[in-house]
Amino acid sequence: MPADRLHLVRHGEVHNPGRVLYGRLPGFGLSVDGRRMTRQAAEYVQSLARPVSALISSPLQRTRESAEPFTEIFGIEPVIDERVIEPTNVFEGRRMVRALLNPWNWRHLRKPALPSWGEPYLDVVGRMNAAMTEAWNAAESGDVVIVSHQLPIWITHLAVAGEPLRHDPRERRCALSSVTSFEMVDGKWTEVSYAEPAGLSGAVDVGAV
Repeated sequence: MPADRLHLVRHGEVHNPGRVLYGRLPGFGLSVDGRRMTRQAAEYVQSLARPVSALISSPLQRTRESAEPFTEIFGIEPVIDERVIEPTNVFEGRRMVRALLNPWNWRHLRKPALPSWGEPYLDVVGRMNAAMTEAWNAAESGDVVIVSHQLPIWITHLAVAGEPLRHDPRERRCALSSVTSFEMVDGKWTEVSYAEPAGLSGAVDVGAV
């Protein structure tokens, strides 16, 4: 039997005093508030009173740290999966406001539907779907938790809903430590719920791709 439900959990707040787009850069771990938020996400999944049989994480520091409360609560060690990592982005390591003021960077904005500044949306959808499907089929029963990043989770939501992948990043519904849950019905993903269990007041969320 496959899994019963799959939860895509976004990492918590990152310590990012320079407010740069951190992307795949090393050294960006959770803030003190970020650790609190990830604990609340894990406790939310626990409150659903559903057994969790598998835990998967992106290899980046912030997601591995966000998986730790799930290990503590459910007693499952995370499996690292490169397919659920943050997308690439040419603006990595920069402050976006400053970068966009430089006309030399405007060439990276020529095809926003692709997008031309980083990994194509269709590629993100493909790798996320592959990772989710493999995890779903590998589980004997229970729920699967995948700790990932804002864009991969949001782009998965858009693909499952049949909506255009091109979007305004400022309008993503994928808060820090949010939980977006899916079930597979007749071979197709269906989104069943979205929750923001962590207190977001004052959270700094400026480094997502």
